[in-house]
Amino acid sequence: MDLTEHWISSEVIASGGMLTVRRDLVRLQNGHTSNREYVMHPGAVAVVPILPNGHVVLERQFRYPLHQVFIELPAGKIDAGEDVLVTGQRELLEETGYTATEWIKLGHQYPCIGYSNEIIHMYLARGLQAGPHQRDEDESLEVFEASYADCLSMIQNGQITDGKTIVALLLAEQYLQKTSV
Repeated sequence: MDLTEHWISSEVIASGGMLTVRRDLVRLQNGHTSNREYVMHPGAVAVVPILPNGHVVLERQFRYPLHQVFIELPAGKIDAGEDVLVTGQRELLEETGYTATEWIKLGHQYPCIGYSNEIIHMYLARGLQAGPHQRDEDESLEVFEASYADCLSMIQNGQITDGKTIVALLLAEQYLQKTSV
């Protein structure tokens, strides 16, 4: 069964500094037409930084859309033409001050498939070395570390609710369990 919807036309509803909202007219499998509104996003990278003691570097950051402080992994958007690994390295340094000697691709996810084309690439970073952070002037966050067991507990008890952080931590846990055998 072919479930593909075919593009007929498109219009930009809104455009900002990072996001563009589009409305496409599509032809459905049954021959009817429908509108699809969605957000165009440049993509992002999330990093699971593992310290030599096995702890994870995390951040507390206020997120305006939900008016709440969240616990997250270091992450950020991909700049135009930037390699995803370079994005991860840049974001880790900017937000936390850490650099890493080992980078392992964990996978990728599409967090909002119903209304956005956003993709988030996920990496595990090891061989961390501390240094000064290089945050943007409008970026305010608190960096802290937690054991892996505490990270999993924070997921289970609802302290960590950010989707990219949950997925990346679980993928990293799976990778680390496989490589420690």
